[in-house]
Amino acid sequence: MTPGIQLVEKAGVDYTIHEYTHDASADSYGLEAADKLGITENRVFKTLVVNLDKQTLAVAIIPVSSQLSMKLIAKAAGAKKAQMAEPQAVERATGYVLGGVSPLGQKKRLKTFVDVSASQQTTIYVSAGKRGLEIELAPDDLLQLVDGAYAELKS
Repeated sequence: MTPGIQLVEKAGVDYTIHEYTHDASADSYGLEAADKLGITENRVFKTLVVNLDKQTLAVAIIPVSSQLSMKLIAKAAGAKKAQMAEPQAVERATGYVLGGVSPLGQKKRLKTFVDVSASQQTTIYVSAGKRGLEIELAPDDLLQLVDGAYAELKS
């Protein structure tokens, strides 16, 4: 059981775990999850960690088929600029390996923003904390668990 699943269980939130066999040669972890679970790409969300103004980390949660706008995540976070965080910094701050970074149960609580498109879904899928493991939950529950905010994040 991952820290993300433990957090959701402790909070008493409704959720469903979906497991699939991860293919190490897959180009995109998120697109692979959508394909293997047989769900539309707009319901599977990836967890991206960015550096704000070169010193503060923040989390952006966007649909797997979308690109993150650095300008929009910076604006949402009240920063001047944003760039993707270094892999080692991501793993150190979250406690998860790339491709299995969950927005839930991270080692450090980071400012978190969920793309506003999630609010139009009944449930969404995010990484449960390891490759091949997704957790399905209501977007508002996710927002509450990560103390996050909805924002326009896609370019």
